[in-house]
Amino acid sequence: MKKLFSTIPMACVCFIMLNCQSEATQKSGQLTIESEYQDLVELFKEWRAFETPPMREGAPDYTAATFEKRWPEFKLLQERLQAMDTTGWSVEERVDWFIAWAEMNGYDFNHRILKPWARDPAFYFSIWNARSDVPAHEGPTHHRTTEVWTYTFPLSPEERSLFLGDLKVIPPLNSQAKLNLTGNAKELWLAGIGVIQYQSMLLEDLLDKEGIKDDAELTSTIQVAIKSTDELVTWLNSEANSKTGPSGIGKENYTWYLQNVHLVPLTWEDEVMLLKRELARAWSSLKLEEHRNRSLPQLTDADSPESFDRLADAGAKSLMRFLEEQDIVTVKDYFEPALREHLGEYVPKEKRNFFVIGEHYDPRPLYSHFYHWFELARMDTESHTSEIRKGPLLYNIFDSRNEGTATAVEEMFMQAGLYDDAPRVKEIVYIMIAQRAARGLGSLYAHANELTMEEAGMVHSEYTPRGWMKTEKELLLFEQHLYLRQPGYGTSYITGKYLLENAMADFAKMKESDANPFKVKDFFDQLNSIGNIPIALGHWQMTGNNEPIRNLNKY
Repeated sequence: MKKLFSTIPMACVCFIMLNCQSEATQKSGQLTIESEYQDLVELFKEWRAFETPPMREGAPDYTAATFEKRWPEFKLLQERLQAMDTTGWSVEERVDWFIAWAEMNGYDFNHRILKPWARDPAFYFSIWNARSDVPAHEGPTHHRTTEVWTYTFPLSPEERSLFLGDLKVIPPLNSQAKLNLTGNAKELWLAGIGVIQYQSMLLEDLLDKEGIKDDAELTSTIQVAIKSTDELVTWLNSEANSKTGPSGIGKENYTWYLQNVHLVPLTWEDEVMLLKRELARAWSSLKLEEHRNRSLPQLTDADSPESFDRLADAGAKSLMRFLEEQDIVTVKDYFEPALREHLGEYVPKEKRNFFVIGEHYDPRPLYSHFYHWFELARMDTESHTSEIRKGPLLYNIFDSRNEGTATAVEEMFMQAGLYDDAPRVKEIVYIMIAQRAARGLGSLYAHANELTMEEAGMVHSEYTPRGWMKTEKELLLFEQHLYLRQPGYGTSYITGKYLLENAMADFAKMKESDANPFKVKDFFDQLNSIGNIPIALGHWQMTGNNEPIRNLNKY
C-alpha cells in the first residue's frame, strides 16, 4: 500500500483513502493513512532529496519558474506526511514526524514569505572560512557553498577537484542572482551589498593559500569568481536606489514561523514580554551582584598574549573539572579537545568586541557557551541513530535547542557553583544575558517594521551594560543583519533558554512525583542523547508532556 501510495497520481489518492477503510481512518476531519515509522523515514529521504534544487547552468536553480514548476511535487510530499496516522507510534517516533513537518513548513514559508533568493542578496554568499558553532550556517544559505575550512592546503588531487567544482559554481550563481533578486526589502538589500563585497576579499585571500599560485587553473578559476562577484556588487549598487520596501516579515508572519517552523510555542507578543523580562532581570541581578561584591577587587583583564594564554588554559581546565567533579554532564573524551580548538587569542584592548572583552577578564562564561562545540563533536563522533536527527535540521530549526542551551548553561553552571572561586565573574554572566535580551528585542521590533535595522542596533547597544556593545560597530551590524535575514534567531538565545528551563522544571517534577532523585547529570545526558532538535520536542520526549506543542496543527 505504501509504495503504491507514493507513486500514484493525486487524482487517485482520495478514491483509495475512501475505499480502503482497513487502512484509512477519519481524525478531526482529516483523512489519515495507517503508517509505520519506516514510511516516515523513506518519505523524509525523498523530502530531503527534493529540497536540494536542480542545477541550472552550473549553479543551484532558484528561479521563480523552477520553484513554481516544482511546487506541485512539494505539495504531494507534504500531503503524504499529513496523511500519516501516527497513532500507536512511540513519542520518539512522533517527535521525528514533527521534525519533518516543521521542515516542510519551512520550505512553504520560504516559498510564500521569506524568499531569500529574491529579497536577500546575502543569500548568494559562497565563501565560508570557518565552521559554524551550530549544526549549520546561521541564516538562509544556498546549497553549493564553498566550505574552505574543510580543505587542507596544499590540496590533494581529490581535494583539488572538489575545490575547483565548488569555485566554478560562483560565477553562474552570481549571474542567476541578477535574475532572481526582484524583492524590495531595502535594508536587506543594502546590508547584503557589503556581504558580497566581503566575498571578493575572501576570494583574493584564497590566492595566498599554499599551492594555489602555482596552479594556473585554480588561479584562473578564482579570478573569474572575483570578477563575477565584483560585477554582482556593481549591479546591486545600481539597483539599490529603487529599493524602498520593509525588510521585516511582520508580526503575524513572525508568529506563524515561530510556531510552525521552529516549533517555539510563543507569539511575537510573547517574545517581546519575555525578552523585556529577561533584560530587566539581568540588569537588576547585575546591580545586586555588583553590590554584593563591592568590597572585592575588580577583575583585571589579560594584558599580553602570555597572560591571555594562561587565563584561557586555566579557564578551560576549571570548566572541564567542574563539569566532571560536580556531576553536571557525562564528560566525553572529545569534549576538552573540542573546547581547546576555540580558546581564542589575545586581542589588544582597543580592538576587543563584546565577547572578547569578557573573555579577557575570565573566559569561563564564554567557554560555557561553547557547549556548542561539545554538541558538534558529538554529531561528528556519535551521530544520532535516527535518520531524521543525525544531520543538521534545515532552516535553522535547531536554534532554540543549540543557541538556547548554550545560553542557558552560562547561568546554570554559574548557579551550580562554577564561580564560587571568583564571585565577580557572575557579573559577566548577567552582562551576557542582558546583551542577548537587548539584541533579540531589537530584532523583534525590526521584524515588526517598527524599527529600522540601525534603530534595532541602538536598542542592542544602549541596553547592553557597561557599554560593551559600543566597541565594534561591525559586530552590531552583523548580528542585526543576521536576525533580520533569519526570523526567530535573534530571540532564540533567550526563548530557547526559557524553554530549556521549563523542560528542566518539568523533568524535575516528574522525578519528584515518582519519588526519584533529580540529578542534573541525568537531565543533560538525556538532553544530549535526543539530538539537536527544538526544545519543545525535547521537552516532550524527556518528560512525556506534550504541552509545548499541543496547540500545533497535527496534535
